[in-house]
Amino acid sequence: MAEQPPPGGIDPRSGFCAATRTFHSLRPSSTLPPDSLPATATAYAFSTLRSPLPDRPALVDAATGIAVSYPSFLAAVRSLAGGLWSALGVRPGDIALVVAPSRLDVPVLDLALMSVGAAVSPANPASTAEEFAHMVALARPVVAFAAPEVAAKLPRGLRCVVIGSDEYKRLSSAGGASPPPPVAVKQSDTAAVLYSSGTTGRVKAVAVSHRNLIALICTHRANREKVEKEAAEAGEEPPPPTVTLLPLPLFHVFGFMMLLRSVAMGETAILMERFDFGAALRAVERYRVTLLPAAPPVLVAMIKSEEARRRDLSSLLVIGIGGAPLGREVAERFAAIFPDIELVQGYGLTESSGSVAATVGPEESKAYGSVGKLSSHMEAKIVDPTTGEALGPGQRGELWVRGPVIMKGYVGDDEATAATMDSEGWLKTGDLCYFNEDGFLYIVDRLKELIKYKGYQVPPAELEHILNSHSDIMDAAVIPYPDEDVGQLPMAFIVRKPGSNLTEQQVMDYVAKQVAPYKKVRRVAFVSAIPKSPAGKILRRELVQQAVSMGASKL
Repeated sequence: MAEQPPPGGIDPRSGFCAATRTFHSLRPSSTLPPDSLPATATAYAFSTLRSPLPDRPALVDAATGIAVSYPSFLAAVRSLAGGLWSALGVRPGDIALVVAPSRLDVPVLDLALMSVGAAVSPANPASTAEEFAHMVALARPVVAFAAPEVAAKLPRGLRCVVIGSDEYKRLSSAGGASPPPPVAVKQSDTAAVLYSSGTTGRVKAVAVSHRNLIALICTHRANREKVEKEAAEAGEEPPPPTVTLLPLPLFHVFGFMMLLRSVAMGETAILMERFDFGAALRAVERYRVTLLPAAPPVLVAMIKSEEARRRDLSSLLVIGIGGAPLGREVAERFAAIFPDIELVQGYGLTESSGSVAATVGPEESKAYGSVGKLSSHMEAKIVDPTTGEALGPGQRGELWVRGPVIMKGYVGDDEATAATMDSEGWLKTGDLCYFNEDGFLYIVDRLKELIKYKGYQVPPAELEHILNSHSDIMDAAVIPYPDEDVGQLPMAFIVRKPGSNLTEQQVMDYVAKQVAPYKKVRRVAFVSAIPKSPAGKILRRELVQQAVSMGASKL
């Protein structure tokens, strides 16, 4: 795909247009199907598969080794779609809650629902009954599909089909005799209702359209073509077919998006029910995994793990980092230990279908600390949170983004939608960011999570990167601790390396040597684990509550 020169007025280096104060993607434009063409995300994903179908597995269960071929996978999706239509009466516009760990049934169910025009609404099986009640009140699903161990937690009035039950098996086989009729589903119709992580409040139900997911597939295809083209120009072999290990839950946008990507590309996805570091390393070795999507703590664990050095990880070509900012120091230390593994950094939100920016290819991946360049068809602004002024390269402000992957809105919450999206389609991300002169995006921190110390703004992520570089620290989180005199104090929660006797004073001294005085850590607590969302985001609210209840004496 040929590089397109930027339109007049757009800086070809940064993508910034001074006249409109807007940053533009400099990626080759991927070809999107016309808006008016009826299409579901499932139909589009399957249409991109080359004929004959790939002769590699579509899905593999990491624990059992059970594999599902592409012909079997497509047949299972179509058969279940027929059962959903004829036996259960699922219709376009219906919403179906799916609550299960990452088992082989889940991708079949998700794609079958979308194929008949229904919206799949995947939820965390670890949620409480109260949390499920909140999700159901927002999304108003007509039916739920739940793993046996979860079904009892769902609201009683909601029709529930237990995955793996006789009823479910009948649905799965019913479509063979009566496939669903062709349905004209608009790309603008809702394909999925995904729940935001809720790190700063109650979860919101994000409506993602078929168009959003189709644009996502197109972006990934364009990125792959760019890598293949660069390899050909360098006289190198193209990368082998991707085998992706998915330790990410499929109910989270990162896992949901990576699975859809894998299917649309004709690749192999290895599913893990839950993340376990040792099991993930063994799966990489056993299945010759080439791509591992992960949050930054996985890199920290690999750096400090003896087992990671013992295992044969030679197949692993790329680790795709998402979910939280990756510090330069961690990236550089990782590259020194694992020089043959490329770190691809990316940035997205549930509200952007998981995609805004990414590094593409080995050269861009060396821009440690950046989450890459704007994806195809995307625009961005950096907006001063106080004045509302749109800023230029090198200036920090709130990131606003616009493009074909941006959500329709929040289901059941018009007020939140209006507060997050403006009338021109700009999504306000809530992230403090900047672009450099070369168009690379840098995430500083969540605006709501900045610590206000004596009027200064302290980004917790910056201090966490420093703490995680300490050889005796396995994991760290920094939160604002309320203080009458200064407003908020930076407080660190530390997971010590086994056998370490690291003290509070040593932690504070280590940070103090590397930061301005107002950024110093002024409280420390040692814990056994840092609470995190399924995507690896630190649940700071839980730590703030814990810190306040601890009532530690002022340091």
